[in-house]
Amino acid sequence: MANSNLPRRIIKETQRLLSEPAPGISASPSEENMRYFNVMILGPAQSPYEGGVFKLELFLPEEYPMAAPKVRFLTKIYHPNIDKLGRICLDILKDKWSPALQIRTVLLRSLYLSMCVSIHYVFANKNVVSSFLT
Repeated sequence: MANSNLPRRIIKETQRLLSEPAPGISASPSEENMRYFNVMILGPAQSPYEGGVFKLELFLPEEYPMAAPKVRFLTKIYHPNIDKLGRICLDILKDKWSPALQIRTVLLRSLYLSMCVSIHYVFANKNVVSSFLT
């Protein structure tokens, strides 16, 4: 992880992710680009996704931490908050982003929990919504 072009914050956050992995989530930076992370999430227990292994990509833009990371599911998933391209419809990845949030926060609170969200949230995929309502 010797990339002198990376801001100190990204280096520290990456070190923490590697030394203190979050339960059910693994994230490691790409060797070619330390702003690009390969992420795997285990489906939460007692959810429709239990037993599943989901691959995601997380990218930290140049503006990070002033701008939210870009995150999307690479594994196809049927979920009301995830569109057909794997993009996640979640407020903290859009207009509710705060520089106080970190990569770990995004992974723990946003991605893992988004797999268990209620039908009452705003949906990214209208076809999924229709199937829930019929």
